[in-house]
Formats: sequence, structure tokens, C-alpha cells
Amino acid sequence: MFPIQDGNHRVIGFGGRVMGDAKPKYLNSPETMIFDKSRNLYGLNFARTSRKGNIILCEGYMDVIAMHQAGFTQAVASLGTAFTTGQASLLRRYTEDVLLAYDSDGAGVNAAMRAIGILKESGLRGRVIDMKPYKDPDEFMKNLGAEAFEERISQAQNSFFFELSILERDYQMEDPESRTNFHREIAKKLCGFEEEVERENYIEAVAQKYHIGFDNLRRLVSGYAARTGLVQPAVRPKSTVARKNTPEENTKRSQRLLLTWITEEPALYPKIRPYIAAADFTEPLYKEVAERLFTDLEKGIFQPAAIVSTFEDEQEQRAVAEIFNTQLQEITTPKEREKAFHDIIYAVKKNSFEYYSGRMGSDMNALSQVIAGKKALEELSKTHISL
Repeated sequence: MFPIQDGNHRVIGFGGRVMGDAKPKYLNSPETMIFDKSRNLYGLNFARTSRKGNIILCEGYMDVIAMHQAGFTQAVASLGTAFTTGQASLLRRYTEDVLLAYDSDGAGVNAAMRAIGILKESGLRGRVIDMKPYKDPDEFMKNLGAEAFEERISQAQNSFFFELSILERDYQMEDPESRTNFHREIAKKLCGFEEEVERENYIEAVAQKYHIGFDNLRRLVSGYAARTGLVQPAVRPKSTVARKNTPEENTKRSQRLLLTWITEEPALYPKIRPYIAAADFTEPLYKEVAERLFTDLEKGIFQPAAIVSTFEDEQEQRAVAEIFNTQLQEITTPKEREKAFHDIIYAVKKNSFEYYSGRMGSDMNALSQVIAGKKALEELSKTHISL
């Protein structure tokens, strides 16, 4: 039995490992409002104070224990589930550099590929530790020891080149046609770098590693970008900045922030219940998320990861995960924190009031929403919400 602790050393659940060959091999405590597997990491209570400058992400409890015994106290593991955006957001509080020490078998490689994408979306730098010829950190440590593992850390592979090395397995590099197809796939992946400087640096590094002419590869990237509408992707952040101050973007942001805040602190839900309902979220996706989240909280259930998984479309899943992980402003004093929370609630309600006011002629439910909204705004304007 493995006691599972949160970041403050409080036991929130248990993980059991079968002694024989029975299934399942591992079995965790059921999820509760306290034990949310998607928002905790095994060993993080120690890793967050390790001061190693990075965090090593493993697959299992025994790997983490073996790593800590060998002096690598920055090791953590997901809790019997695939790595999630919530866990990436948790890691971002303590580091920008995450080393993947996943199993070297097929399942481990697939898990690493998935984790790389999540780390990149979360703004974290991912590198991959080569565990061969051993399967996992536990086996590696028992056979080669800490000094050899330290060397593997220094040689950890850039996540982009790791992805290319896995992609390369599907092509016959001796065959010119197959090699050309591989180079096209590289160009496609290089289009994923929005910042021009970063993209140019990777084009140069890839060209050198795979013996492709720099200008040839750059033309291949530009050609693919032109065909897919990704021409000059480096310009796109400018338009994003411009949108941040529009009324529409401010409305979306306040609704995202409120959902994130409730996700971070579900105990605050009763504080907003008298004023905010799912119908106050005027963005269709946000409204759907709020309906599911608030319904669960009314039942005493809190499982954001389960809500994400109810959406079948991958793009929607990513959008919902972003809603739950919007960056909250760093606030130092309790008074400022209460004001910020109150302001977000008021902004969401005010937008809802204006939204339904404009639809009173065509929406039968709009009038009741407007009446309730006006009353709630009046109450909020003179109500102090303590946290």
C-alpha cells in the first residue's frame, strides 16, 4: 500500500499494488473532492522543495521511490492515470524543465509522446531520458546506479527530436521516396512553432541533424504552411494581443476565470450559488461546462477530468482543459483576493444581465433572467463575499 499525499504532506488517498499476477496490477482509492487524481502527483510534496532545477516525471510509485532513494528527490509520478493538463499546471508552479523517465517499451513511448504535447501546451520544456537497455528507472538504478543516471539526465533528448526519432521508425531512410516523405512530415511538425525565431532555430538544427539543406527545408516548411493556411504563423500572436482588450474577450476571460477559481477551490461554490447559475455563462462551451460542474458540485462530486472526458471532440477537450487551467492573477493579501473574486462574479453577472436584456423580444426566458439578474447585481453591489 502506498499512501498518497498532497503538496502539503497530507494523506489524501492510497494506491495498492497486487502481489501476484492478478488484475488490475494497481488500484487507487476512489476519487473524491479531496482525492482528484488529475490534479495531484505522487511525490510532489517532496519534489517541490528539492531545488534541483527540474522535475523528473515517472510512470509508477516504485520508480519514484527508487529515484528518491538514489538521491533524485525531484521525481514524481501521475496517479495511475495518463498525464493531464491539470498535473502540468501543477508542475508549472515549481519548474519550467520537465524530464520524462517513462518506460522504454511501446506503451511508455506512447505515454511520453502524449505527455510531450501536454507539456508544450502548458508552456513547459520537456526532455526525454533514455532508459535503455532497461525498462524503467527502478531497473536502471538497480543495475547501473545513480551516477549513470545522472549522466543520462545530462544527455536527455529534446522532446521535438524525440518525436522525430519515433516518427523516423515508420520510414525506410535508405529509400529516397520514403526519406522524402519523412522530410515532409518534419516540415509539417516544424509549422507548429509559432514564433519565427524558434522555428528558424529548429529548422537549422533539424537540417544539420538529418543532413537536409537548410534552404531546402525552409522552402518545404513555407510550402506546407502556404497549402494549409499557416503562412507567417509568427504574426498570429499580434492579433491575439489585440483581441485581449475587446469586450468580447474580456467577457470570455471573466467566465474562464470564475470556472478556474471554482475548480481550484470547489469549497467556494456555495459562495457564488446565490448569484451565479450555469445560464449566466453566455459562451456556449462555458455554459455546458458550468452546467456539468455545478451539477456535480451539488451532488458533492468534484471530477474536472471526468468532465473533460465527456467531450468527444479533441479540440473541445483541449478548450475545456484550458478553462480549468486559466492562469489566475497572483494576489498577495486576503483583502485583494476577496475583491478580485467579487469583481469576477460581478463581471459575469453583469454580462449575463446585458446579454438577456438584449434578447427580451425573442427569448421567452430572457425576461425572468433579466429580473433575477438585476436583483442579483443590486445584492452583489452591497454584499461582501468572504473567502
